[in-house]
Amino acid sequence: MTQPKGKILVIRGGAIGDFILTLPVLAALRQHFPHTHLEVLGYPHIATLAQHGGLVDGVRPIESRALAGFFADFGELDDAMGSYFAGFQIIISYLYDPTGTFAENVRACTRAQFIQGPHRPDETQPVHATEVFLRPLERLAIFGADPVPRLNLPDAPVSVTPQLAVHPGSGSEKKNWPAPQWAAFLNQIMSCTDWNVLLIGGEAEGLRVAELAVPLPSSRVTVLQNQPLPKLARTLQHCIGFVGHDSGITHLAAAVGLSGVALWGDTNHAIWQPRSPSFHGLSKADGLASLAPETVFKVLRNLLVLRSSSPS
Repeated sequence: MTQPKGKILVIRGGAIGDFILTLPVLAALRQHFPHTHLEVLGYPHIATLAQHGGLVDGVRPIESRALAGFFADFGELDDAMGSYFAGFQIIISYLYDPTGTFAENVRACTRAQFIQGPHRPDETQPVHATEVFLRPLERLAIFGADPVPRLNLPDAPVSVTPQLAVHPGSGSEKKNWPAPQWAAFLNQIMSCTDWNVLLIGGEAEGLRVAELAVPLPSSRVTVLQNQPLPKLARTLQHCIGFVGHDSGITHLAAAVGLSGVALWGDTNHAIWQPRSPSFHGLSKADGLASLAPETVFKVLRNLLVLRSSSPS
């Protein structure tokens, strides 16, 4: 395929998981147009993951006040932003734009081919989010792209002892396994394995991570809280496995290649599950509270033993 010169812009807001599930779009564009400048207009603390992973060449913040007029009917369009959009030959937007106002205003500033992608998948259709996000690329004659999010960051630190990554939170408390179950699970890790534990937390977890760490042997537990996502991704790359909820960090762990267990609540699994074949989803019809720590430990141990015995 002849490689077009110029620039392609992908506009992507949303949370960490939304962005991770859009990585196949960036990977497909990079593969098909390797000599074209590829840029993301998004939240830099998330979108820089793609830049560190070599999938895009640049990231521009979507929180800019200069963009405000583009979301309003007859809004005043910032000249600098208009010139920015005019510099691209292809613009693919995954923003929520139900009235088409944003698209219309961007089109007024540029001759770029503008492709509107879905903000979120249709929950009534059992199609995984990665495949939904890839469909707009068919307008660029890109078919059959790899739907698995993959993120490879260089210069990752290597842990000298086996370290299991654990993220005991999410963006919604109703998605979380109760703290007593987490405590029992971590105690089983300490008692039955030689694994050290990396406890991961962000703002959403509050004191949860610190409270879970208190009763555990300090020599075997590392707490990593509120870390930049590229640093977290580099650390995750060399963990032996992962356990977490339906969250963006779980999708990040899967994207960097970990095997793991996702404790799944009532979110549609067919659409939002980690796409990695190395991840196992665990749920209970009557809610996560009834999921036994012993069950999670057994599934995780079997998964990691299976992976360690598989040829590389």
